[in-house]
Parts: sequence; structure tokens; C-alpha cells
Amino acid sequence: MIRRLFYLSLGAFLALWAVRKLQAMRPDHVARRAADGAVDLLGELRAFAGEALELAAKRETELRAEYGLDTVGRPEHTFDR
Repeated sequence: MIRRLFYLSLGAFLALWAVRKLQAMRPDHVARRAADGAVDLLGELRAFAGEALELAAKRETELRAEYGLDTVGRPEHTFDR
């Protein structure tokens, strides 16, 4: 009797677990997770790009101060197309 009750409860648990896993794989859930992941990735990329641009500007300022360059001169010749 105890063995039957154990296997009945084990079967109920496994059935509930399988149903929840299958519901998590529904297309709308998968699409939502993919969209959330893309939004998170885009935010991280924006933060990285902002930090990289800030560091590049800082380094450019340091190099200009080191070599005494106040402004960048225009090229004396231009290429006509």
C-alpha cells in the first residue's frame, strides 16, 4: 500500500513537472525571453560603447596635451570626385 502511494505521488510530481516544462517552451514564452535577453544585451552594448568613447576621448586629450596639439589642422588638399 505504501509503495503504491509512493509511486502515485511520484507520478503526479513528474506529470506536474513535465507540464510546467512544456508550458515554459510555448512560443510566446520563448519569444518573450529572447526579447528580454536582446534588450539586456543592447543595454550592455550601449554602456560599453559609452565607456569606450569616454576613455578614447580622455586618451586623445592626454595625447594632445603631451604633444602640444591644440587643434587638428585641415588637410591642405582635398580629393575631388
